Amino acid sequence: MTVLSADALLQLVQLRVYFPVRKGALKRVRGYVRAVDGVDLTIFAGETLALVGESGCGKTTVGRAILRLVPPTGGRVYFRGGEVSALTADAFRPYRRQIQLVMQDPGSALDPRLTVRECIAEGLDAFAIGGGYEERTERVAALMRKVSLDPASMWRYPHEFSGGQRQRICIARALAVDPTLLICDEATSALDVSIQAQILNLLSDLQAERKLTYMFITHDLGVVRYFATRVAVMYLGRIVEVAPTERIFRAPRHPYTRALIASIPSLDPARRSAKTMALGDAPSPERPPPGCHFHPRCEQRLARCSREEPPVVTLRDGLSRCFLSLPEGDA
Repeated sequence: MTVLSADALLQLVQLRVYFPVRKGALKRVRGYVRAVDGVDLTIFAGETLALVGESGCGKTTVGRAILRLVPPTGGRVYFRGGEVSALTADAFRPYRRQIQLVMQDPGSALDPRLTVRECIAEGLDAFAIGGGYEERTERVAALMRKVSLDPASMWRYPHEFSGGQRQRICIARALAVDPTLLICDEATSALDVSIQAQILNLLSDLQAERKLTYMFITHDLGVVRYFATRVAVMYLGRIVEVAPTERIFRAPRHPYTRALIASIPSLDPARRSAKTMALGDAPSPERPPPGCHFHPRCEQRLARCSREEPPVVTLRDGLSRCFLSLPEGDA
């Protein structure tokens, strides 16, 4: 049984999101894609938790389930100690203000028919923040200055801005309602490297100034190493390791985490020769392997890995879902 943390900002308990697979002329349900398959995760106030993994592992679905953009199949979501997963849409509305999303593609995230002023003010209008049109316009101008954009450009349209500028607009829009938690879903992956650094520095400055908490969903381990406080590694719908960032890169405990780190490009011949890579491609989440989901690709698999699901082993500085993390003799 998962124990709720008294000092957690957000806590997920056995969160599940299954998508039905319909086949045949009558489109009957023939199975389910287990996009999120029993995720336990805790985020503490003021930290940056990076959720990492291969494409298709379910990390984006976790973020969308927290925001109720996709309906969870099961499990619970707690925010500031209160369960929010069972609330009605109206009762969830105050929490929706506190949790905001910054998406991967700022071009598709912004309505091309609206001016930048209208885009940023959407949340102000929806939550009736500010006295009226003039006051909200002043708020938009202040937010644009905060993200290093010229307020005079608020009357232009999103297509008139570069990709990095559009992402700054998205960040300003998210900040407009004074959120506590920002879920950044691949927020820098569509940008050039130099622009990525600028956006990360902006997010870091905003976090220090506004005491924000970030859930940073990404596959870019270089960004993770620079930006994150803790790392949660996800594979085929499940969390397989959680640890502080420094420890993840220095001494990863799960074989999948080691394979991810080994995939980082390197010019060091010694490091390249020592790489441990995952074997083959990830299985389909519609038909996950029995036992440990990672065992078909793991070079360190044990005989029991194909038969038994590994337990979640609590470590001094995190957790690992692997038999190899058990005390010696138990594995």
